[in-house]
Amino acid sequence: MSDPVVTLTHDPDERPDVAPGTTDLGRPTGWQHSRGLIFGEMLVFALLSLTAALVLSIEAITLAADPSAQLMCDVNAVLSCGTVGAAWQSALLGFPNSFLGLIAEPVVITIAVAALGGVRFPRWFLFSAQVVYFLGVVLAYWLFYQSMFVIGALCPWCLLITVATTLVFASLLHWNVLEDNLYLPARAQARMLAFVRSGSYTYLTATWLVLLAIAIVAKYGAQLVA
Repeated sequence: MSDPVVTLTHDPDERPDVAPGTTDLGRPTGWQHSRGLIFGEMLVFALLSLTAALVLSIEAITLAADPSAQLMCDVNAVLSCGTVGAAWQSALLGFPNSFLGLIAEPVVITIAVAALGGVRFPRWFLFSAQVVYFLGVVLAYWLFYQSMFVIGALCPWCLLITVATTLVFASLLHWNVLEDNLYLPARAQARMLAFVRSGSYTYLTATWLVLLAIAIVAKYGAQLVA
């Protein structure tokens, strides 16, 4: 006579290692971690970045035709798209950097729209997207540094791209941590998940953007409105 088969089930609420409001795998639940909010944020910020890239591309063509042209965002000596656009840093690959935005942001928009429609992308795909977009963030902040400390002028549309790129990256990272798409060791994944669950991730992102604003004001001060 064979032994009876016993099936064990686990209730997340009965497990001491699972925090309230999470699934059995420890994934946080709630609207702030929902597919709709995260990919909705990605869509909005990618659209803003695409808009800025389009405007900068048009202005780059204008400057190519007439280097002395006055651009809409030439507000003063500090806030000047023309000054930034004339610098070599604005065309690293031999064409305006904004053209890269025209290529990259539609891809992000497509991913966001598809995800909002219920498409579930493979783990490797979203990991690759995170890596590629990280390179975009590095480029955005390198250009921000060059504008701040080398060129000595700021482009309002470029600043919008920097902020929007940061928020798209943060939203994508949020989702990839929730879904364990980053191929992290188990202990590192658990810590990242706990960090996101605590709400500290959102506060960190907001603090970072506030620090960027403080850095700009600290360097240029009254010159921003002179």
